[in-house]
Amino acid sequence: MNVLLAPMEGVVDFNMRRILTHIGGFSRCVTEFIRVTDHGLPNRVFLRHCPELDQNCETASNVPVAVQLLGSNPEAMASNAYRAAILGAKTIDINFGCPAKTVNKNEGGAKLLNSPETMYQIVRHIKQSLPEGIKLSAKMRLGYEQRHGYLENAIAVEAAGADELCVHARSKTDGYKPPAYWDLVDKIQQQLSINVVINGEIWNLDDWQEAKRQSGCSDTMIGRGILAQPDLAKQIQEFQQGISPKPLTWEEIMVYVHEYFLTTTVCYPKKFLGNRLKQWLSYLKINYPQAARLLENIKRSRDFEFIDHHLKNEMNGKL
Repeated sequence: MNVLLAPMEGVVDFNMRRILTHIGGFSRCVTEFIRVTDHGLPNRVFLRHCPELDQNCETASNVPVAVQLLGSNPEAMASNAYRAAILGAKTIDINFGCPAKTVNKNEGGAKLLNSPETMYQIVRHIKQSLPEGIKLSAKMRLGYEQRHGYLENAIAVEAAGADELCVHARSKTDGYKPPAYWDLVDKIQQQLSINVVINGEIWNLDDWQEAKRQSGCSDTMIGRGILAQPDLAKQIQEFQQGISPKPLTWEEIMVYVHEYFLTTTVCYPKKFLGNRLKQWLSYLKINYPQAARLLENIKRSRDFEFIDHHLKNEMNGKL
């Protein structure tokens, strides 16, 4: 039983992967997507999205990181997958699920769900380009405008040579609105011989158990739920081991929140100072009411000293 960290664009970057895998419970991560057009990308692009390539393609906690590619040109996807593998990637992941309009209008992400033949060609070209021993996975949704065609798409992905398929149990049109249709993923995993991973609307242990039950999948990928409850993967692993999970306290969470602020401050322009921190707090407030108060206090500030002061006061219980 594996728990994977989802590739949330603009959210789960190198810094967030490092923190969440340090907390524990994850078997693998996937990078934010690297956009591929019709040409080869320079090494710096892969290293910017996946600095872990210089660390045996693992986080500091030795959790493997898959490099995700997004594009619709089979040849270009293949050549860039090969480049990523040469740089050190052990797993290449293909994005067939991104619902963003800017991606879909360029025939990328979830838009490819309308063309199982193109999906097949992308997977086949990449598989044929990869050195022996490199794993190939894909992530897709249940459909584009409607939840149909998912069996044809899933079968195409397997037939082309993918080793694993993760299914976000919603269509592109569904976006991220609940519910997730976990039961439809069961129809996919019954048809495929490769491993199928369930993803979508898993916020707590009860959701995880129900998603597994309805989908028939043993492996799980978690995205927004882990941002709201950073030790959810660890809780799942403890539950599987017969240990009664003990969620992190707010004081324990704040140590990671402060660390995240300090590390991300030097990664982004000053005009965006605190943006990633505030984004995380907006998820944390789902389970920690203290996060809502902290976010209210700092949300209008771009001043390092001001934000750092409030974070330290929160850590020391002075608020």
